[in-house]
Amino acid sequence: MPKITSIEKYKGKTLKIELDEGEPLFIHSDVAAEFNLNKGLSVPEAAIEGVVHANDYRRAKERALYLLDERDYSYVEMFKKLETSYSEDICYEVLNRLCELGCINDARYSLKLAEHFLVTKKFGYYRAKEEMRRRGISQELIDTALEEYSQGSSERLAEVIQKKYARYLTDEKGVKKVKAALVRLGYSFDDINSTLKEFMED
Repeated sequence: MPKITSIEKYKGKTLKIELDEGEPLFIHSDVAAEFNLNKGLSVPEAAIEGVVHANDYRRAKERALYLLDERDYSYVEMFKKLETSYSEDICYEVLNRLCELGCINDARYSLKLAEHFLVTKKFGYYRAKEEMRRRGISQELIDTALEEYSQGSSERLAEVIQKKYARYLTDEKGVKKVKAALVRLGYSFDDINSTLKEFMED
């Protein structure tokens, strides 16, 4: 059974815990206190695994909360962020806890994304849908979030044309370029053609 031979401050609140066998442990002081780790204590292998798990969980949770302080993340996005440094079990444990606390909420996040892409960025339905899918939002939540904006597509498209592309609509070559740009923004061919027709007639 490994015995703790020394406990020293390492960096910040991290402690370096030396054992008489095996590699040293680098554990947060709060975790060390939680497990009553002291010099001279003999620690079973199972207990060491528990300490390491608790320490990784703490670090992963702190990392997630730090990221969430900057912006919202979907469950999938945050999992991808954490899995580069932590085990799958730790990632699931942390994310499930953050969902319980309401820190991660895909339904809420999907509504914010829909507003951002359709209202602020003036993307079309298809581009917004793809951007939300890339962020790990489920198809069901995407459809629900975008449903509110399903009736205003033509108005948003007309606004985009007026603000960004009207000056290019002077010849056939310019019209083709505008259509290509609007397709990249995620608007349908039917909406583009009908809205441009109305715009040109006006």
